[in-house]
Order: sequence, then C-alpha cells, then structure tokens
Amino acid sequence: MFRLSFVVVFSVLCSGLAHAQEVLPRPEGPFTGKIGLTYKDSEAVKPELKVPATFGIEDAPNILIVLIDDCGYGQMGTFGGAIPTPTFDRVANNGLRFNRFHTTALCSPTRAALLCGRNHHSVASGVIGEAGTGFPGYSGIIPASAGTFAETLREYGYMNAWFGKNHNVPDWETSLVGPFDRWSEGLGFDYFYGFVGGDTDQFHPALVEGKKRIEPPETNEDGSPYHFTTDIADKAIRMMRASKAVAPQRPFFVYFATGATHAPHQVPEEWIAKFKGKFEGGWDKYREETFARQKKMGIIPADTKLTPRPDSLPAWDSLPEAERKVYARMMEVFAAFTAHTDHEVGRLVDTIEEMGELDNTLVIYMAGDNGSSAEGGINGLLNEMTFFNALPESLDTKLAAFDTLGSDKHYNHFPAGWAWAMDTPFQWTKQIASHFGGTRNGMAMSWPKRIKAKGELRDQFHHVIDIAPTILEAVGVEAPAQLNGVAQKPIEGVSMIYTFDDADAPDRRTTQYFEMLGNQGMYHDGWMASALRGIPWDSESPPIDLLNMPWELYHIDKDFSQANDLAKQNPEKLDELVKLFFAEGSKYQVMPLDGRKTERLNIDNRPSLTQGRTKFTYPNLLRLPEGASPDLKHKSHTISANVTIPEGGADGMIFTQGGRFAGYGLFVKDGKLVYHYNLAGVERFNIASDKKIPTGEVEIKAVYKTDADKAFAGADVTLFANGEKIAKGRVEKSIPNRVTLDETLDIGFDTGTPVADVYEMPFKFEGQLDSVTIELE
Repeated sequence: MFRLSFVVVFSVLCSGLAHAQEVLPRPEGPFTGKIGLTYKDSEAVKPELKVPATFGIEDAPNILIVLIDDCGYGQMGTFGGAIPTPTFDRVANNGLRFNRFHTTALCSPTRAALLCGRNHHSVASGVIGEAGTGFPGYSGIIPASAGTFAETLREYGYMNAWFGKNHNVPDWETSLVGPFDRWSEGLGFDYFYGFVGGDTDQFHPALVEGKKRIEPPETNEDGSPYHFTTDIADKAIRMMRASKAVAPQRPFFVYFATGATHAPHQVPEEWIAKFKGKFEGGWDKYREETFARQKKMGIIPADTKLTPRPDSLPAWDSLPEAERKVYARMMEVFAAFTAHTDHEVGRLVDTIEEMGELDNTLVIYMAGDNGSSAEGGINGLLNEMTFFNALPESLDTKLAAFDTLGSDKHYNHFPAGWAWAMDTPFQWTKQIASHFGGTRNGMAMSWPKRIKAKGELRDQFHHVIDIAPTILEAVGVEAPAQLNGVAQKPIEGVSMIYTFDDADAPDRRTTQYFEMLGNQGMYHDGWMASALRGIPWDSESPPIDLLNMPWELYHIDKDFSQANDLAKQNPEKLDELVKLFFAEGSKYQVMPLDGRKTERLNIDNRPSLTQGRTKFTYPNLLRLPEGASPDLKHKSHTISANVTIPEGGADGMIFTQGGRFAGYGLFVKDGKLVYHYNLAGVERFNIASDKKIPTGEVEIKAVYKTDADKAFAGADVTLFANGEKIAKGRVEKSIPNRVTLDETLDIGFDTGTPVADVYEMPFKFEGQLDSVTIELE
C-alpha cells in the first residue's frame, strides 16, 4: 500500500516538473513494475524516450540562434546599412525587429551572458579569457552555479548542436588534455564543429570537431573552394536534416556562431567583386546615408541626431588619395564578408523551410556580439597580429597587397573609421561599453506559430542576458534550482515574450549596468550615464582614475543616439546613476575595476600548464594551442631533437609555433637546417646552415639567446648538428605579446598556415622523430 501511494505521488510530481523549478538531471524514480524469480512472473516497464512530450511539453519549437561576430548596428541592410542582408530581412519581415537590444561590448563576455542568462561578470567573463585575472568576475571560468540554457534544454530532450566560434573555453583548457568542463559538451551541446578561441583564418581554420583538432577539407561540400562559413553551414544543414530524419520527436537547437565578420576579413573573390567602387565616398558619407535610411525605415526615431565623428578619427576627405584607395578596398572586402555570411545563414533558413519546420522554429538572428571592431587602428591592417603586438605597417605594403586583400594571404582588418561608420548612428565602437556604438546591436526574431506580427518593430530596452529566459519561456520550462548537483544562481535576464503581441508593452528591463576594460555605463528608467576610459583604436590609453571618471548623461527615452550630454544640466540625476553603477557593480562582481588592455594579456595570475617548468618534451605529431604551450617570447631557450635521417635525406618540420601571420619554426629544407622567425609579416629573420646536415642519427639543436627578457628584444640564434655549430644569425626584433590567435605549436609537421612560404603543408618530417625538447634558461 505504501509503495503504491509513493508511486502515485511521484508520478503526480513528475507530471508538473516541466512547469516548476527542479533538480536537473532528475533523480531516478522507483521501478514501477514487478520483479519475480523469472521473467514469466515479472512485469517490465519500458523506459521512456527523452523527448519534450515525455515531460508534458507539446509541440516544442526548434531553435536557431545566429550570432554574427563584430557587427555594427548600421552595418546590415536590415537596420539601414548599405550591405544587402536578405536573410536578416527575411527573419525580421517574418517576425520582429528589436531596435534597442544590447550586448556587453566584447565577444566572449557576450557569449557567456547569452548562454547563461546572467551578466557577464556574474559568470566570471568580465573580459576575454586571455586577459582574465584572478578575481571572481574576471577569471574566465564560467561557474557550475551558472548553467546554460542549453543544459536545461538537453534535459528536456532537445538535440543541441553548436557550429562556429567557441570563445568560452579558458585559454589554458584548450589543449588535448582539457579539462573539458567548459567546452561545448560541458556547456550543454551534443555536437560541436568550429574553432575554440577569439578568431580564425577563414581559409585555414583551426578546426575542432567535438574535442578533436582536425584539418579542414580541401573544398566545400559543393566542390567550391573551401571557406569556413560555408563549411559550418554545410555541417549545420546536414545535422538538422539528420536529426529530423532519425528522431523527429526531438526538436533541435542549433547555435550558429560565425567567425565572420570578425577579422580576418576573408571571403571568396567573386563576392568582393559585387562591391567594387561602392565605398569610394568614404565613412563620413556612409554614416550620413545610413542615418537617412534608418530614419526612412523607422529603425530610429525621426528626432534622432547623428552623433559627430570623434576628433581622433580623420575626415575621409582629408586623407591622401592612396589611403582612400586602400581603405575603400578594405571596406569592399568587409561588405563582401558580411553579405557572404548572411547568404550562408540563408541556406540554414531555407533548409528549415524545406523540412516543413520553419513555422515552429524560433529563429533569433543577432547582428553582433558587440559593435563593429576598431582594432584595425586608424590605418587598417594587413595582419591583425600587428595590432596585438604593437607593430607598424606601412602604406606601401598595403598598396602592394591591394589585389589580394580578402584572400588567404592576409589576416586583414579595415580602419577604425569604417568601424565607426558601421555603428551609425552611435558614438564609438567595440570595447566601449559606455556608449551604444559598443553595445547596441540589431536583432530579429521570427516564430510564425507564436509571433503573429510580421515585420513590426519593438523598441523595449533589452540585453543579451534576456535571450536565455526568452527561450526557456518559449519552450515552457524554467531554469533549474539545481543543476548537476550545484545550486544555481538566479537568472538575471527577463523574458522578451511579453513584447511579441504588444508593441506598446512597458519595458521589463528598467536597469542595466555596462562595463568593459574600464569603460562604464549605467542605464535606468530611460536615462544613461556613460564614462569613457579610452579610445578603442589605441592598444593602450593613458592611465585614468577609474573611480573618478568624467561621466556623461543622456536621456535615452528622448535621445536615441546619445547625442545630447546633459551632465552639466542635471548633476543630481548623474550622481544618482553613478552611485547606482557602483551598487550594481558590487552586486554582479564587476569590482575591482580594471582599465588595462594588452597589459592584461601578460599577467601571470591565470592557471598555467607550463608555469614553474623549464623543460618540456613533446611527442611527434603533437598540436598545442598557445595557452597550453611554454612561453618562449623574449626568453632564452633551446630546442633540440634526436632524429634519424636516411641516406637520401629528409626534409620537414621539427618544431613550429604560429604560421603565416606570426611565428617561428625549426625545420629541414633541401637537407639544410633552418630557423625562421616571422615578426607578424613586418620583418622576417632566416638563419640557415650552409651545408646539409649529416645522415643517420643526428642531434639537432637551436639555441635562442635573448638580449633581454622584455618586449621586442632581439636575440642571437645558433644552430647545431651533432654538437657542431652549423649556422648563427640574429632575430633583431621579437614578438612581444601573442604569437598566434588560432594556430598551434606543432611537432614534426605544420598545420594551419606555413611560417615561411618555402614549403608545402603539412611539411611532415620525412625522417624519424620521436620527440622534441624545449629547455628554458
């Protein structure tokens, strides 16, 4: 009797779990059948499929989240930009545009907030992990107490797949040994195909499938030349089709996070040709024309003012003709990159429609994880690694590369003037959390079965943390109180579903702080206080007292673009908001404030697999990301290997880190030992033996002796074979901050791109190589 009653009570409790906060994964219930001595006098209970219907969720929607990287508010045609984006138009016209949607001003913080439904500092992602510090809001380690909505959906039977960029793995956890808690599977996904890090070469990406690093295919599935965005679209389409063919009872959640339009701006040549000559008017004209379109389309209020160009950015007409020529070409490439990306997203939407699933698919298209990027500096870049290492590029080198911009020859990035133009009508760009140029992004949602409006605008103030609760409400579940045995932080976002049927619904997000790299902002009840720490196109800005910033004040309800600073007219309101910022900052782990930029990349207070070690022996054919590799930058060290070279000789790579856009390598070419140092393409230093190295068993050694342990220090490099000095030369200037953003340290072969264009990839060593040893002095 007791057992029967318990079963009935348990069943009643389970029937309501879909609508109540609960413990996930669910505790196992008691066996409700009968167990006798044999199967003949026993009653089996068939396990239920793990699908939404099992939990009382009927007709659960599929979900597609599209997240474009480094995309400005005025970039895409859907929000008035000059670049046609028909897929974004399609989603908006089939549902809603949101014109006051916000992000965090930087990539991985926005992505952590998106997945967790909590502010970026609350989930330890106050800055990119590579610049993390040992404080709760900045460690880069998403805590177990902030589970993702994907983990919740998976427990209700969703098939979750992630394609593209994952920049939420701590730098030191990106190697083959993990740990994998914050890789895609640990964040709630069944499948991952993309790259782990901040950006990647679109033609030679640092591909990962699941947890395994792989080399990209030679072509896309249709036989066209390989491109990363097309590749991840191919894989997403295949996954969606397979999912519905095999298990139509399971809805899919596809997170499609492109590497575009983040640098490098690389795109097939035929797409660049579509935009030839379209940007010769320059960035000032682009802003004026985009602003006019935004007003005509009703994207911005009729009384919006166009904010002026910052004094630190040059007027387009003031530039020499040669600069205008190069910069216009860089914008053509960027426009092509944007249009190509939207086209590939369109293939996903087409597939969902062809499968008959579009009516019950919630599509969320986010045009940016922050504002457009000004990290190309005033003059634009052929190679983004020069920005991260404070290395100059000449105009002559840009002119020489005019015809190959956008190809795999370059890791290019357009000038800051174009980034500012992409963020029309707002001030500033990516990194600047104090102003909407860094945080306001175009966003559209469609879900025909639930959103009956077509092409309407919603102007409620919302933030990326609101996406997770929106999805959970759409499915009909709540975030769990406990996940994987860990009590969960409350969700800090609010669902946006209240806006679906009521364009005039009062805002439910009335307060939101902003902070990034010392830039500070506080929104409350239609007002915004803003404090700018530094200019985004400078790698470092002069020191400033972060506790006494020069704050600005805007009445956002009447000033859409933050054009009219009211700080002097209303000091009481400003004081109220500044105090609220510090209160919210204390609540959400924003403190301590930190305005450092590149300096934080070198701070020695993050976990390290190499700290305290001076000797590393790595096996043949190993690949290691920089975050898990020994730091050899301006450090004296020796690279040695015992190899066996057959009578006919053996070429190939012994050791390399990085590739075409920065790095160094020790290899055998034409029988001679070579050490090549690539200073981000600005300079190259080549030390090679005059004669071939011996055959048989040979000890190869390269001794790197730095002039000083400081940024840019030169070094003497000496090469040895069997203890005999066979070459000596100089590296006159070294990489100071970061060798590579996406390539690996490779032993016995070279993946990604070549460090020197004198060999064919993967340049696997042809002799016998067991291991390579690196010793730091």
